[in-house]
Parts: sequence; C-alpha cells; structure tokens
Amino acid sequence: MPQTVHRGEVLLKFVFIEPFFGGSHRDFAKGLISHSRYRIELFTLPARFWKWRMRGAALYFAKKISLLNQYDGIITTNLMSLSDFRALRENGCPPALVYFHENQLTYPLAPAERMDYQFGFTDITTALAANRIIFNSCTHFDAFFSLIPGFIGMMPEYQPKWVIDAIRAKADVIYPGCRFPATTPKLKALPLSADETPLIIWNHRWEFDKNPEDFFHALNAVLKKNLDFHLALLGENFQTVPKAFLAAKDQYKKRIVRYGYEKSKEKYRKWLQRGAIVISTARQENFGISVVEAIRSGCIPLLPHRLSYPEIIPAEYHDDFLYKDQADLIDKLTFVLTHLKSLESKREQISNAMGRYAWANCIDRYDHELERLSRLKS
Repeated sequence: MPQTVHRGEVLLKFVFIEPFFGGSHRDFAKGLISHSRYRIELFTLPARFWKWRMRGAALYFAKKISLLNQYDGIITTNLMSLSDFRALRENGCPPALVYFHENQLTYPLAPAERMDYQFGFTDITTALAANRIIFNSCTHFDAFFSLIPGFIGMMPEYQPKWVIDAIRAKADVIYPGCRFPATTPKLKALPLSADETPLIIWNHRWEFDKNPEDFFHALNAVLKKNLDFHLALLGENFQTVPKAFLAAKDQYKKRIVRYGYEKSKEKYRKWLQRGAIVISTARQENFGISVVEAIRSGCIPLLPHRLSYPEIIPAEYHDDFLYKDQADLIDKLTFVLTHLKSLESKREQISNAMGRYAWANCIDRYDHELERLSRLKS
C-alpha cells in the first residue's frame, strides 16, 4: 500500500472524476490511485456513450460528489466538461488537473461521421477551466496545439486567439504509468524452431481508429507465403463488434486461441507472456499502453512509423520494429516469423527499455504535480 504523506499537518486528499472508466482511462486511474503516496477517491461512470459523457457527465457528478471542499484538488480527464462542472458547483471547486488521453480536435472520424465542433470547444473550455493540463505524450501535445489555431480560425468573427497561449502556459507532458513491475521481467522463451507456432497478439480496442483491416490484410499476406501462426484477438469492444473481427472469427478459427476481451488482468498478462509478436495498424494512438505492456511481456513489436510510436520506442530499434507502409509491415512480419531466433537479444533489450514506463518509475512526477496543485487551494 502507498504511504500516506502529509504536507505540514494537512493530509493531502484528491478526488478523481472519470466519466469513461474503461481502457486506458481505467488503467490510468487505477494505476495512479494505487501508486500515489496521496489519498485519491475515485468517482466513475461506465465506458460507453462517450459523446453523452462529454456533454452530460458534469451534470451527474455536480450532484453526486458532496463536500467538494474537503479535497485538496480535482483530477479528471477531458471527457468531462470541467467548465460546466465548475459552473454548477455553487460552493466553488478546489484546483483541478485535467489529463488528456485524447482530444476531439485530432481524433479521426468514423466512416460517414461529420465533425461535431462542440466537442472540440469542450476540450478548449475544459483546458481553460483547469489549473493544470497534462498530455500523455509529446506527439499528442504537439498535435493538439498545431490544430487549435485552425479550429479557432473557423469562427466567422470575434476569434478568441488568446486561448492558445492561455492553455499552453499551463500544459505539460507526463507519460502514463503502466501496470507492470519496474524490475526486469523473466521472459518466456520464444518459439525458436519450425515445430513451434508463434502467437501473434492484437490487444487494442476493437474500433475503427485501430484499423483492424490492415492487420488482417497483413496476416493474409503471410499466410499466402505458407507461414504459420496462432492468433490472440484481445482488447475491449465497447459497442458492436466490427465486421473485420466477425469475419476473422470464421476465417482464422483454427488459429485463434483467444477471441475477445480478457477481464482478468492476470490472465491477460499470461496471454501477453505467451505472445511472440504484437502488431499495431492504428490510425490514432497518443501513447499506446497496450503495446508497451506487450513489449514488456516479451512480444516483438511491429508498429507504424508514425503517431506516438517513434516517441515511445527507442530510436535504435526503429529500423527493426517500425514499418513505413503496408508492404513494409508484410515484409517485416515475414522476417520476424522466419527469424525469431536472431531477434532474441533485441527482444530482451526492448522489453527492458519499456521499464521506464512502469508506475514505480513515473509516480514521483505525478505526486509532484498533485502537491503543486494542492498549493493553489485558497
């Protein structure tokens, strides 16, 4: 259990409001609470209907959380309108920190979906209402601030260009902690002979922005080369199952060893430890907790040379594990499946490199932010 720490004679106590308690949002909240030296109380809503959460969660939590002044600060994420929440609290609010896992200015639209500009403005007003803003990667930070000027510029008149500098002045980057030990793991041996079948892992959300079509296209390409593999299709699905996964269930049924979300964290880790390769074909990724977890567990990564991946993967491994396009993914997957033994050393090295993201190695920066936040309380 984390040790309770006092500032002077005052116990530091925070409230964490998470309106979308699933996926990386859930992992981040639980990891912060379990590792912080401070007391953090959690209020949540289920991870569904994200648009309605962004529009209405503030109204729910404004009445749900009583005695708000007993807390030294608020922690929340950008799927709640902090400006609405603060306006609805008649007795005021303690200082607030907002963690941006994603933002609605840069998030890709689903097929046939049109941008609802209100969500982008909610991100902006939430950031303005916060005392401190933290992004989960430099990639995310840069993308957000690169698009704000154009977004504000769409307003036909009276453009509030001042908000850009106002938000940037209180923004920073801290990588999310990952829920694995900081100590060097003992990796399970890879399949190193032709008699053993390597396991390919998909452990991302089953949604359009993770681009499963390119993943299955790459698998089909290596099958045509008579290469063998098993398949674990993990990851959460919040609403309907995408067609790509329904088709895959039938097409790869003899190769699939796990189909669907694994609720047990321990069982999920065991699947990752069995894995030989983890692949991402994402169109949107601001950090990539699932990839970091898989690499730490011993999976060889094959990731696009874009998004956050060049940032979280050390530069010396880019040529081996980051691909430039779909053809390069197929070539690299072919090479990995046929040269596992030659990659054993690099696999161990990159697994060790992911140790920097363990919560034990990140928590001091978060606790420093919470301490800083508490000093702003009047």
